[in-house]
Amino acid sequence: MNTIIFRGLLIPFLGTSLGSACVFFMKKDLDAKVQKALTAFAAGVMLAASIWSLIIPAIDQSEGMGKWAFAPAVVGFCLGMLFLLLLDEITPHMHMNNVVEGPRSNLQKTTMMVLAVTLHNIPEGMAVGVVYAGWASGNTGITVMGALSLALGIAIQNFPEGAIISMPLHSNGLSKKKSCWYGILSGIVEPVAGLITVLLAHYIVPVLPYLLGFAAGAMIYVVVEELIPEMSEGEHSNLTTIIFMLGFSLMLALDVALG
Repeated sequence: MNTIIFRGLLIPFLGTSLGSACVFFMKKDLDAKVQKALTAFAAGVMLAASIWSLIIPAIDQSEGMGKWAFAPAVVGFCLGMLFLLLLDEITPHMHMNNVVEGPRSNLQKTTMMVLAVTLHNIPEGMAVGVVYAGWASGNTGITVMGALSLALGIAIQNFPEGAIISMPLHSNGLSKKKSCWYGILSGIVEPVAGLITVLLAHYIVPVLPYLLGFAAGAMIYVVVEELIPEMSEGEHSNLTTIIFMLGFSLMLALDVALG
């Protein structure tokens, strides 16, 4: 069980690392069409994972509250959304055009980017940790496949995010090795946050429905605020909508059929 949890916590970090490594294979920034396709797929995957791996288990675990079984999920969801909203107010957004423009020095840009992405990655790592903590506790509402699907969804979202960090840094003068390292460094907080969450499982389980709702709010905020606007930028294309549909359908099918 410990091996399964450890591997699951590392999956989102692997997505960031692979994305950061793109700087070694591409001379220019990540192709806009590829980035939009990955973003659309990640948005669909994360939305489905948030519903089936987080919100529904949160409601199922609150059945004892009768008609108020929805309350923990709703409270946690709103807190998760508001928490990410606060983070976006105090840190810069992670869009490409926000990290390559302006009069700041390379060091200042690097610091701001790594700080922004690192802070956004902490609740994502906690989200994976919460689900694995619930599964490890023997909670029947959470399956290992549900935890894995959430980790995979975040990893897919982290892939272009890693590239968005490393490639502009290289274009601003940093070496490929150092640019990749900064991207990887921004993602290492995810398994750390997830591991801490799992280690605190004894305290987490009693309030698990609220924390599952919180994780869902954080994930859906990323989908609504970051991913959907990015997949819709520029000239309208039905392709990104179809890719979003495929991502959502695939994760729904995996979570229900294999969960």
